[in-house]
Amino acid sequence: MDHKRQQTGQTYPASEAQDSHQSHHEPNQAQVKGHGKGHDKHAGHSPAMFKRRFLICLGLTLPVLYFSPSFQQWFSYQAIQFPGSNWVTPILSTVIYFYGGWVFLKGAWHELQNKIGMMTLVALAITVAFVYSVAVSLGLEGNSFYWELATLVVIMLLGHWIEMASVQGASRALEHLANLVPSVAHQQVNGQIEDVSVSALAEDDLILIRPGEQVPIDGTVLDGNSSVNEAFLTGESRPVVKQVGDEIVAGAVNGEGALTIQVTRTGDQTTLSQIMRLVKEAQASKSQYQTLADQLAGWLTYGAISVATLTFILWVSLGNSGLTFAINRAVTVLVITCPHALGLAIPLVIINATSMAAKNGILVRNRDAFERARGIKTIAFDKTGTLTQGKFGVQRIYADGIDELKALVIAASLESLSEHPLGAAIVAEAESRDRQLSLASDFKATPGQGVEGVVNQQRYRVGRPEWAELLQLQFSSSLQAGLHEAEARGESAIALMDDQQVLAVFGLADQVRASAREAVKNLQTMGVQVVMITGDAEAVAKTVAEELHIDRYYARVLPQDKAALIRKLKAEQPTAFVGDGINDAPALAEADLGLAIGAGTNVAIESADLVLVKSDPLDATYALKLAKATYNKMIQNLFWATGYNVIGIPLAAGVAAPFGFLLSPAVGAGLMSVSTVVVSINAMLLRRVRLHDAS
Repeated sequence: MDHKRQQTGQTYPASEAQDSHQSHHEPNQAQVKGHGKGHDKHAGHSPAMFKRRFLICLGLTLPVLYFSPSFQQWFSYQAIQFPGSNWVTPILSTVIYFYGGWVFLKGAWHELQNKIGMMTLVALAITVAFVYSVAVSLGLEGNSFYWELATLVVIMLLGHWIEMASVQGASRALEHLANLVPSVAHQQVNGQIEDVSVSALAEDDLILIRPGEQVPIDGTVLDGNSSVNEAFLTGESRPVVKQVGDEIVAGAVNGEGALTIQVTRTGDQTTLSQIMRLVKEAQASKSQYQTLADQLAGWLTYGAISVATLTFILWVSLGNSGLTFAINRAVTVLVITCPHALGLAIPLVIINATSMAAKNGILVRNRDAFERARGIKTIAFDKTGTLTQGKFGVQRIYADGIDELKALVIAASLESLSEHPLGAAIVAEAESRDRQLSLASDFKATPGQGVEGVVNQQRYRVGRPEWAELLQLQFSSSLQAGLHEAEARGESAIALMDDQQVLAVFGLADQVRASAREAVKNLQTMGVQVVMITGDAEAVAKTVAEELHIDRYYARVLPQDKAALIRKLKAEQPTAFVGDGINDAPALAEADLGLAIGAGTNVAIESADLVLVKSDPLDATYALKLAKATYNKMIQNLFWATGYNVIGIPLAAGVAAPFGFLLSPAVGAGLMSVSTVVVSINAMLLRRVRLHDAS
């Protein structure tokens, strides 16, 4: 893998994004990343339904266990007897079979039409146990399996309740996107302003965007001058000056000036609609995810049926053991494969992992995120709001002919009356240095340029350096050198001027998060390649990358190209993406693992697998570490849940009968119980993992 610094000053080619989306897929209602047809078994189900059936069946199971001959023998007690007491267990078990087991019987029917999995194995086990037990109650020689039937249904309902609770909440990203823009626009018709529905606008219509309003549709500025915040859509942290002829996109927030724009794109052609389409396609393109538990259930089903059939045929063909013995052996084989532990192997680990994650500020949205996260080899970070704070701070002050602190106080005194974010950064810097601001008077804002006013009986201006050129003010060579240095680092420059000359230049930049350096270092120590992706300029990206020791970065990446870039990185090795903005949503959905910064937008959060609630990039390292530990526990649990079958099934079939050893149904049930206990304890041991220890 080439880790050489990649300085991509040019825009990432959009053709890759376009070529990859020539075929359109419509996701079904509940389809999210990693969950396609494999979860049709839960169509129409809800956690509340499984919870209700679990609790009712649990209540019915307690009397079944109490009256069970096996339990009476194991715990040395005699159940109370009354007329008809022998029918309590069969009746309650019948209710459990049809009420609690119906969801598995229905699921098995669906699987038989597609691909055999856990539902088929559960349905087979409970049906064989039920039919055989009823036959025994009606006179067939043998031992009933009522308590095995009841406990299997209860445990499987519990497992599916946990599973569904962990995956509930299919992505609502598209709804958040649709609600982002206003539904009403101020249209100019014959010199008059009319409020009309955005859906009624057509190309070339003229609309007015007042100061502070959100842009409802894509267009081109025909009149006006203002600063526009496009951070949600472009990742660009600084406000962008918009003048006549500039393009403006829906969702952007207008600043201090009024703008008249001409509509250029409507409906599905708007930038926001295209991003919505990318999110939908990225979600729909996810391949069906089959858990190891489902695969093992399928193998166990085929194996159990084959061995049980072979067992019955062999014992009947021997002819010296009788038909009843052959049936008993075959049924024991089927019952011993009951997936008590297998049904809990994955959900119990997931519930412990999600609990640990929550305590460490990581919200798990998709249950299969941990399985996918274990193999991540590249993690791409959006810069603005993720590696950086998404707000400006004063990095350097260049002064000529005036004291640096005095220049700061004058500029902050004027900017304290402004609402511009760059001005707010200057005010915050003065406050952090405990400077007392002066009272400014005769304040006036010039849209697109800056502010001016009188401080200490002298007029000053604070704004864009280009303003000084328009006013033909003197600009010393030392300050021009400082300006060039600031621009080379990608910083936003603000100039302080009086009526004759430029007095100072402030270099402002989006501030790197304090924990970002440690996060990058930890990930690199873990063998994970760190990549930075940003819509900012090359100079800004290079400065941040060098500060964080990131070798590979991409600058000027447009919103619609981020998903294509993630797709390119995925082709090299498994890739995670960490972002916070609307423009990050398609990339979050496209990545093998999407991590959203918790302070980000709803659409980004809804498109992600994991949400870093504390907005700390360092939590990404904890997420990957927890994912690897979680996957290891899953593998261990699957081994414990199925391993006993390697010995138990042959013994249940009677291979050791010639040597005087025969595995009774009670012993087989005991093996199942031990396996379930081991799986539960092993899942709890996940809580011993120390995520904050040095990697």
